Amino acid sequence: MTRNTGSIKIVREIINETKKAVIGKDKIIIKILLAILAKGHVLIEDIPGVGKTTMALAFSKCLSLDHNRIQFTPDVLPTDVTGFTVFNKDTGSFDFKPGASMCNLLLADEINRTSSKTQSALLEIMEEGKVTVDGITRELPKPFIVIATQNPIGSVGTQALPESQLDRFMIKLSMGYPDIVSEVDILKSRSTSNPLEMVNSIADADDIIALQKVVEDIYVDDKIYTYLARLAQATRNHPMIKLGISPRGVLALMAVSKATALLKGRTYIIPDDISYMYKDTFAHRLILSSNARISNMTPDDILDEILENVKPPEITFDKGNKE
Repeated sequence: MTRNTGSIKIVREIINETKKAVIGKDKIIIKILLAILAKGHVLIEDIPGVGKTTMALAFSKCLSLDHNRIQFTPDVLPTDVTGFTVFNKDTGSFDFKPGASMCNLLLADEINRTSSKTQSALLEIMEEGKVTVDGITRELPKPFIVIATQNPIGSVGTQALPESQLDRFMIKLSMGYPDIVSEVDILKSRSTSNPLEMVNSIADADDIIALQKVVEDIYVDDKIYTYLARLAQATRNHPMIKLGISPRGVLALMAVSKATALLKGRTYIIPDDISYMYKDTFAHRLILSSNARISNMTPDDILDEILENVKPPEITFDKGNKE
């Protein structure tokens, strides 16, 4: 079995195993896994009770990852996330007490219900992959993944995340309500047992790190680099967009497009890989103009228009087909 074939096999096994606990949300499962393989963090905005927490727990069990969960409320402190030091009278020194972030997978529930200071502490950790407490820097375990949830803006007790913080999330998703068939399956599966108990371990932290390395090595043609840059530039020049995509956003789209290529069995990116995660990566990073809001245009509407107007390159090479 070649390196790439083996990687694809593991990725598909992870998807199938996670589906045992999260019914009817196959696309969401795939997109979260792609973000993990691209070393990104995930923001899920949705109403309570649609399975956001179950999704995160299913991934932690399937991937054998050490995980923590922190429920954000207005009284949660930055030290609850980062950790703190306490004086040990027996040794005469300060001992470090790790915070919730000292794990592989952190489920940050209702991130938009806590204070700006606590949000900033988490988002700094997401960017740097380490915590600094009392001048001492400690590396977080690898891989380190944050799956954060937030209630829809306007819900009681919520406050919108600043644009600079939203930019730290590779993708933003919404799970939505299940369809009737899926909801019936959920009712049946929950009537006798907890579906999380059926999820088996498919991989571990070392496997995820190895898969992330395979994703990094996916080939990107010069035409694809140019196409990515043109898509970003189109958001910066669009009359209905006040603030377009940052370079960090373009890098995020490239990384998750590489993961998409791996899932689809290739060692190089084609334009379809980019369009698959394009709106999930770009939409939450845009700030629309007042004219767009008056016209009831959404980020998705504008991104669809841009994708239609920016012609994709023709990729005809076979590079990467041979292992």
